[in-house]
Amino acid sequence: MPRLKQAGREMENPYADQIFDILFGDRDPVKQPGTATGTPGNWWTVFNIVPDAFEHTTKGFQFYRSDKRQLDPKLRELGQTRAGFSVGSQFVFSQHCKASRDAGLSEAQIEAIPHWQVADCFSELERAILAYADALVLQRGRVPDGVFAVLKAHLSDEEILEFTYVTCTYMMHGVMSRALRLEYDDVEERVTEIAAPEAGSIDVMSMVDGEDS
Repeated sequence: MPRLKQAGREMENPYADQIFDILFGDRDPVKQPGTATGTPGNWWTVFNIVPDAFEHTTKGFQFYRSDKRQLDPKLRELGQTRAGFSVGSQFVFSQHCKASRDAGLSEAQIEAIPHWQVADCFSELERAILAYADALVLQRGRVPDGVFAVLKAHLSDEEILEFTYVTCTYMMHGVMSRALRLEYDDVEERVTEIAAPEAGSIDVMSMVDGEDS
């Protein structure tokens, strides 16, 4: 379950209700969860506890899908999908694998996003876009000049700004999804201590050090 409460139609948020109608039909999104893409849909119901946050984030989706955008949707989806993978968000990564397919990326390209550095199915610009996405997400904006030079050789300043904004937005979505355990990111922490077979605490390295001395 998500770490925060959920809110459905009882919030009487007309904006959210319109979205609920699209995603859930006439169902109660909290009591009868489930969307057409297979997710529970609790991203929407948790954000709805703060209605203006719900509207703000949803308008962000409208921004990147607007016909005013100059950036190629394939490049946009490379950034969004790689951002989801890099922050470890199963939800963002999985949803944008689907969106990447809709945007026209090949199955080979989608499969290679986790290991793009050694894949041969990307163009020079696509590799630069993926490198830039990693610089934004993993290096927190520390971008090598060489990467930016390739972007500038192929893209307008407007396209680069659009890519930067959308990729960083999806880094945020992935982080929030994991922190609040939303959708496919509702998983237990896997990095925990595994108990030794015998009772008591055993420091393996102290045993090894003892053998060497």
